Order: sequence, then C-alpha cells, then structure tokens
Amino acid sequence: MLPLDYALVQVSPPDEFGFVSLGVEVIATKAAIETARRSIALVNRRMPRTLGDTFVHISKFAAFVEADFSLPVLPREPYGEVEARIGQYVADLIDDGTTLQLGIGAIPDAVLAHLTGRQDLGVHTEMVSDGVMEALERGVVTGQRKTLLPGKVVGTFVLGSERLYRFVHNNPLFEMRPADWVNDPFVIARNERMVAINSALEVDLTGQVCADSIGTRIYSGFGGQLDFIRGAAASPGGRPIIALPSTGKGGSVSRIVPLLRPGAGVVTTRADVHYVVTEYGVAELFGRSLRERAQALIQIAHPRFREELSRAAFERGLLPRVYPGFGPP
Repeated sequence: MLPLDYALVQVSPPDEFGFVSLGVEVIATKAAIETARRSIALVNRRMPRTLGDTFVHISKFAAFVEADFSLPVLPREPYGEVEARIGQYVADLIDDGTTLQLGIGAIPDAVLAHLTGRQDLGVHTEMVSDGVMEALERGVVTGQRKTLLPGKVVGTFVLGSERLYRFVHNNPLFEMRPADWVNDPFVIARNERMVAINSALEVDLTGQVCADSIGTRIYSGFGGQLDFIRGAAASPGGRPIIALPSTGKGGSVSRIVPLLRPGAGVVTTRADVHYVVTEYGVAELFGRSLRERAQALIQIAHPRFREELSRAAFERGLLPRVYPGFGPP
C-alpha cells in the first residue's frame, strides 16, 4: 500500500453501532483509511448505505465533517443503431446462467437491453450502473446460478442516476467490495461462465488492444480491463470480449487498424484476446494464427476500409495477397 498522511473519505451517516458505510465508492477507500496516519470522514446524509465489505467504525476517524449534498450523477445517452447491432452480437455470446462484467457507456447498455429472455444471469463487475438495476428489475439478472456469492451483484463502485443510488441503499442484493478482491483475476475466475465485456480505442490486425491512449496522448485509464479479460479466460466456460464500433471520428477512420499508432499503449495483449465484436460481426481470435486473425478482423471492419486493411496486411506479411473488397481468401 502507498503511504499516506491523511485520508479524506466520504461516508454515510453511522448506524446505531457506530459503523459508517463507504457507500458508492469502495474501490480503494478502505485501503486508504487503513494506511493513512489520520483519516477524516465527510459524513454526507445523501450517501447510500451499501452492504458488503464497506463498513468502517467511527473509532477509525480522527475527525468528522457533516455534509448534505447530492452525489455526482452520470447522464445516460441513448445508444444508436451501431451500438444496438454490437449489443445484439455480444448478447448472442451470452448464455443462461452467465455472470457478467460490463463497463461504462452505450455498448454495455445496448448489451443489457438485448438480454431479454435470458435467465439467471449474474453480475461481478467494477461499476454498478443503471443498466444493471434495470436488468434486475426485469428479472434478467438474478444471480441464482452464480458459483461465487450466488444471488449477489458484486461490484466495487456505483455510478449512475439518483434512482440508482436509492436502489442500492440498504439493498442486500448488492455486495460491494474493494478492487483488490473484485478485480483479482483468480477471484473473477471462480465465477463459472464469466463473460467480460470491455471496449477499445483501436485493435490492430494481430489482435493487440489499445484502450487508454490515442498515440502518445493518454485518453483514459485502462481500469480493470486486463483483470477481467484474464479472469474470464480462466473461468470454466468463460468468454472475454472486446466490443467497439468499427469506425471513429464520424466514420472517417477505422478502429480496426494495420498498426497501433506510435506511442499507443497495449492494454490487452494479442495472447489475451478471445473475441472482438463490431457492428459487422464477431471475430474469434483465440488459438488462431496471425493470418487467421487478420482475416477475421478485416471481415468485421467497416466495408469502406477492408481493402485498405487487406493491402496493409499483405505488406506486413500477414496475408499472401491483396483481396479487393476483401472476400473470403
């Protein structure tokens, strides 16, 4: 653990036994409290009391500051046709009894929307979102077939609407725990039929995934992507999935690329990637040769870029010749 002098943490009001809940963010807050020389509690009356490994006794704090303000909310934007088609392809890879990890944004929402009719899905994820709440309300997520903490939605932070924050308050369906447990690939793999759904900025023709940078410019952190990709790969019946639109910048650039941009970070290696999904289909890469990977990825690229990608693959020695329009070799 990193040494800290002070930790200022936001918590719920204490219960009758003197325990506060860490509420919507359990990622690293408990570790900060345990490490810091002194901890100060910002007691927010609007912080939900989440259950799990979220409780800290008031004796652990040197001082308390009372507050009463709304938590940040994450506005939801409706997903479009591209995300809907990706959501359908991903949903086709999800069987009854699967345990899911989903990230943030339109694609996870589209996946959840296309799971109507599935039975007894579970959730073991970093982020608990409005989409997870709605899947619980629809009866799609029950967790009854989970092999780790059955019946529980496992997460490490909650981010969404005020309705979501009310929904998780004192709700025993939710088991919130720190990231060093939730994101541990060995823990993740204890969920049989674990499906991890993550996104990317670019995927090159060998299957390398960049999810955190645009060239040398850092775009975001890579979060728990690799933890969940590897955990799902080790899970009996598990499926790690990278899902992304085929193009970016309004359709002007392909996100399936011959080479990652100079300076781009490889968040998930080609050895870890199993499935890549765009609105044009599913490329199953695990166990494939470099030639087979290039063929599969070009087939799910936007049609406008396929011949260009085919030419680049030929120049790299990944394909024996250029395939105009890229039909099956």
